[in-house]
Amino acid sequence: MMAIFSELAACRASGASADSDKARALVAKLQAHITENYYTCTDEILAGLGKIYALDERFKQNIDKYGEGTAAFAADAIAAYTSEI
Repeated sequence: MMAIFSELAACRASGASADSDKARALVAKLQAHITENYYTCTDEILAGLGKIYALDERFKQNIDKYGEGTAAFAADAIAAYTSEI
């Protein structure tokens, strides 16, 4: 799962927006990973996780290890992805 956050960090660093095709593909990959390895990750659950990633300091610090702002970018990408499905 952390490899996907690393990819999201690289996506952000490349200048891609949170609603870009690349970011959307990574969010879909994250959702599939959670579903395959943990529990069925519905769009509603995914949207909630996105908020937690940016607002919960423990998650934010862990995700931002891949680059400052990665947690916020992931949250924005998840919000964009789930609002249009």
